[in-house]
Amino acid sequence: MLFILDFSAMWLLLLLLFPLFGSAQTVLTISGDIPSQVTFKMDDLAKMPRETVTVEDQDGAKVNYTGVLLLEILDRAGAPLGKQLRGKALSTYVLAKAKDGYQVIFTLGELDTAFGNERILVADQRDGKALFGYQGPLRLVCPNDKAGARSVRMLETLELVRLQK
Repeated sequence: MLFILDFSAMWLLLLLLFPLFGSAQTVLTISGDIPSQVTFKMDDLAKMPRETVTVEDQDGAKVNYTGVLLLEILDRAGAPLGKQLRGKALSTYVLAKAKDGYQVIFTLGELDTAFGNERILVADQRDGKALFGYQGPLRLVCPNDKAGARSVRMLETLELVRLQK
């Protein structure tokens, strides 16, 4: 029996099946000035401690994002945090890169609990559902930023760069 789908039906089928195949392959890569490159699959992130933050979208509506704190991910990747974040290590920044080439930076000092304690989230859910299309599958959420420009959509890579060697 031969099934023929029109273009719109095929598109809908792909959208419905994508979460089944795409999420297991998605990884977040952490590289740079750390002991070795680390990758996290979506399943790895799902097993880490989860948090939810509430932010306002452009229309003023409240939106809940759920995911893992950036600090937790960097700690598991071997970034110098806590008592190691002294001296030259304080010149380290995190370059967050999106699939579309968008990039922003954060310093380790602003993220560490002993300094700025910014609670930046690597989110994989919005209002209890997986991030869709251009939003995800991962997104940085910066709840204390006045503007949303550092909330990187389609997050793929975190690179640690130490300015002073």
